[in-house]
Amino acid sequence: MREVEVLYGREGATLRLPGDVHLLLGRDPPPLADPGSAVRSALSRPIGSPSLAALVEARRPARVAITISDITRPVPNREFLPALLGVLNEAGVPDHAVTVIIGTGMHRPSTASERESLLGRELLGRLAVVDHRASDPAALVEVSVDPPVRVNRQFVEADFRIATGYIEPHFMAGFSGGRKGVCPALTDLCTIERFHSHETLAHPQARSGVLQGNPCHEISLGLARRVGVDFLFNVALTRERCLAGIYCGELEQAHVTGCREVSQWTTAHPDGTYDLVVTSGGGYPLDLTFYQSVKGQVEALPALGGHSTLLQLTRCEEGLGSPAYAELLMRWGRRWREFLDHLACNPTVTELDQWELQMQCRVLARIGAERLWLASDGLTPQIQRRIAVTRVPGQGDAATRAQRSVDRFLAEHPRARVAAIPDGPYTMLARQASEV
Repeated sequence: MREVEVLYGREGATLRLPGDVHLLLGRDPPPLADPGSAVRSALSRPIGSPSLAALVEARRPARVAITISDITRPVPNREFLPALLGVLNEAGVPDHAVTVIIGTGMHRPSTASERESLLGRELLGRLAVVDHRASDPAALVEVSVDPPVRVNRQFVEADFRIATGYIEPHFMAGFSGGRKGVCPALTDLCTIERFHSHETLAHPQARSGVLQGNPCHEISLGLARRVGVDFLFNVALTRERCLAGIYCGELEQAHVTGCREVSQWTTAHPDGTYDLVVTSGGGYPLDLTFYQSVKGQVEALPALGGHSTLLQLTRCEEGLGSPAYAELLMRWGRRWREFLDHLACNPTVTELDQWELQMQCRVLARIGAERLWLASDGLTPQIQRRIAVTRVPGQGDAATRAQRSVDRFLAEHPRARVAAIPDGPYTMLARQASEV
C-alpha cells in the first residue's frame, strides 16, 4: 500500500491505496522565483498588446473597473493588484477612480471576511469594492437586444476595463479565465441561464480542455468582445497555490497562450478505464459546496467505464450550494433519468442551476448513482440519501469512511485496477486536452 494525499477542505486528506495505483496527476509547474518582478515584467511586456502603462496613458480614463473572481477561485489578487494599481497611479489614475467588481455571476454575495481574504485590508482601504448583482436591474445595463443581454453597469460604463482571473480546466467552458471574467461573471441571470442552456451543455465540445467549437466558450467570448476588455490579467498556479504563470495583455491572445500552457501542466494520461477511481472536490475553496464538487466527478469521466466505481472525497462545508440548486437536487436527485427526459421535453426553458445536475448526469449515465460514492463531512446523511450519489456509510470523519470503503472494495475485488486523481477537477485527463 502507499499513502496518497488528496485535496480536501483546507487540511487535505491521506488515503492508503494499492502500491500499483495509477496516480493521475499533471506536471506540477515550478513556482515563479520572483513573483513581484514577474508581475511587473508582465505588465510592461504583455501578450499581443502595448504595456498597461501605454494603454492607460493613451486613454486617460476617468474611471477604471477591475473585475476579480469570487471566493470560489483561489486567485492571489494581493500578489498582483498592488503592482497593477501602481501602474494606474503613475499614469494619472488615482485610487478613488478605481472600482473592483467581484464577479459573482449567480453565486451568493461575498462576506466581509471573504473580501478580506480576496483583497486584504490594505487594498480594501484604498479601493471601492462591490459585488456584481445579477438580479438587480439597477446594477445592469443593456448591451444587446437580440438576444437580450445585460451586463454590470459599472464595468460597462468605465472608461477602462480590466479583467483578472485564474486559468484552470473547466468542465464545460474548456478553461476558466479570459472571457469568463465578463460572462458569466458580470451578466444578468437570463444570460447566465442561456450560457448554461440544455442545448449548449448537450454539445459534445462543451467539455474540459476544448475551446474550438465549444459553444460555452463561443457565447462567453462573443459577449466579452461586445462589452470590450481593455486589458486581461490571468494567472496559473501550482498545487500549493503559488504563482506559476502570468498571461496578461490582449483578451484573446493572452488567454489562449495561458490555456495552452495550463493544458500541458494539468494533463494526465489514464491507461484505459479502472475498477475504482478515487478523486477529490479540489479542496478549499472549490469544495465548499457540492455544486462545485460536481466538476471533479465530470473530469474523471475518461477514466470511467460502465463497470467503474467513482469515490469522491469532498468537504462541502457550505452544503449543496444555492437554495435553487438545493431545491433542484431535492426534487430530481434520485430521479435523474426523469430529469434528463424533462430537459429534453423543455429545451427552451433553463431553470437556475439545472446545468450542474445536467453535467453530473454525464457521470450518472456512465456508472449510475449506485457507483458514485461520496464521502463528505459537510453534507448530512439525510441530504446525501436524497441526491444522486451513494453515501459512504459508517462512523468517523469523511477520510476515515473513505478509507474503510476503499479497503472493503479491495477485499472484494483483489485484482481491481485502481486510479487516483488527487487534485480532482484541477487535472485534465488526456482524451480531454489539447483542443485549444
